[in-house]
Parts: sequence; C-alpha cells; structure tokens
Amino acid sequence: MRMGWKSKAALILVAVLAVFGWRWTVDRLGTFNFLLPKDADSRRVAADVAYAAGARHALDIYAPLTVKKNRPVIVFFYGGSWDSGYRQGYEFVGRALAAQGFVVVVPDYRLVPNAQYPDFLRDCADAVRWTHAHIAEYGGDGGKIVLAGHSAGAYNAAEIALDPQWLGADLAEVKGVVGLAGPYDFLPIDGPATRAAFGAWPRLAETQPINHVHKGAPPMLLLHGENDTLVSPKKSVTLAARLTAAGSRALTKFYPQVDHYDIITAFAWPLRTKAPVLIDAARFAHDVTSAAE
Repeated sequence: MRMGWKSKAALILVAVLAVFGWRWTVDRLGTFNFLLPKDADSRRVAADVAYAAGARHALDIYAPLTVKKNRPVIVFFYGGSWDSGYRQGYEFVGRALAAQGFVVVVPDYRLVPNAQYPDFLRDCADAVRWTHAHIAEYGGDGGKIVLAGHSAGAYNAAEIALDPQWLGADLAEVKGVVGLAGPYDFLPIDGPATRAAFGAWPRLAETQPINHVHKGAPPMLLLHGENDTLVSPKKSVTLAARLTAAGSRALTKFYPQVDHYDIITAFAWPLRTKAPVLIDAARFAHDVTSAAE
C-alpha cells in the first residue's frame, strides 16, 4: 500500500522524537510548528510582546485569519517540569486553537534554577492580567478568558484559577480552565523536579491546587491519557471529585493508549487522530465563554 504524505510526516515526527527527545524536539527544534495544516485559518498576529519587565516576560499571540472583534481568548501555559520551555515551540498549539475561533496567548514564564515557587505563578498571573487589559487590541474579549496548560502548565493554570491571591479581581474574567495531564496534588515532594521548584517553600500545602478548591471556582475540563506514567490520571480524578464535592463544575475525559506527551502532540495535525484533544478543549472553551454572555 502506498503511504500518503500525512503518514510519512507522522513517521518522520516519531523518528525525530525518538532521536532528540520530547523537550529538545519541541523547545529547541520547534518540530511540531512545521506540521501546521497548510489551510489553517490562523496566524501569529504578535510576537515578543512584553507583559512585564525582565527576562522571560514576553508572549506571542495567535488569531484566526478572519478579522473579528470580541473573540473568546485562551491563555496557554506550556509544561516542562518548571525548568524548561519556550513559547516559540508551541506555535502548533496556538495556531490550532486559533483556527477554532479563539485569540490565543502563549507566554513564557521564569523557570528553575532562576526561579522557584511562587515566581512562575506570579508570571502566569501577570500574563493573564496583561491579556485582560490589552487583548482587545488583537481582537479578543478580555472578559472571556479560558486558561489552559499541559503538565506543569496545567498546574500553573489550575493554581492561579483556584487560589484568588494570584489574580485578585481579574479572576472574574477567567471563565474556565482546560488542564492537560496536570499534577494538581503531589505531596510529599519526592522527585527532583518538584524538589527544585517547590522544596524551598516552608508551607508546602499552600502549593497544591487541590487545597484551594472552593465553591464558585471556574469550570474545569481535566483531560488525561490513560497511559500517562509521568503524571497519574488519578490526579485529574481527584481534583474533579474535590471540585464537584465543593459545588463547582468539573468534567473529565481520559484517552485510551495516550501518554503524557501524546496528549499535547495531538494538537499537531498528523497526530490528531490519536485523540480528539483539540476538539474537546475548543468545545469546552466555547461553551464556557458563550455562557458568560
């Protein structure tokens, strides 16, 4: 059987991942950015926009090709164990979500060893505040923001949405959260990544999103691969149960034969048949922002 060009591209991608590994492939090579559908109705509309002073305080913005005002907004935080990641490597996520009708903001934030908890949360909150104040300049509605993130980025999104100390009054603009393979409770700290990022904080219970659940929290969609061995799917189960018990809305979906990295690479078009992560995230984000009208 003759192999189509999409299948060839997917095989090349798998080979690159095998040789270079996940972080290098996404962060440094930006491999997935070359796998954007040629007919994607989206583009990058701004790059290297400072949301605060200092290093790693810049963001990129993606939007549909069709110019329109007051589109719902997604702020996406990438993962990387709080010690790696570059916004430029996630154009494939920004473009994919923008093609679904959103203005998408992808910020950098400070990382270990130059930062520890709560520095990266302050940065993520500053990026959201900037978005609320300025995204109308790029066609977005600052009152219809959905936070999304993968892995450590899902932790960041959940934590600033659940603990009001980070966003304050701006939390009212957050209409929902999409968490992909997020670690929402990880005590006791027993791994090198969590020790480096959180170990110096004297009150570790304060660092856990699950300990900040309350009635009235933004609705959450928690997505997880059933084959995730890095962050157990039980993390999403437990947070959803805690949110539901508190009277907040929480939805979960678990994808068979999907691991910790498959769930984010499914935003790249050759791998979207692996799991409908893009469609599920976009549908939820449209639902919660439409309900805010």
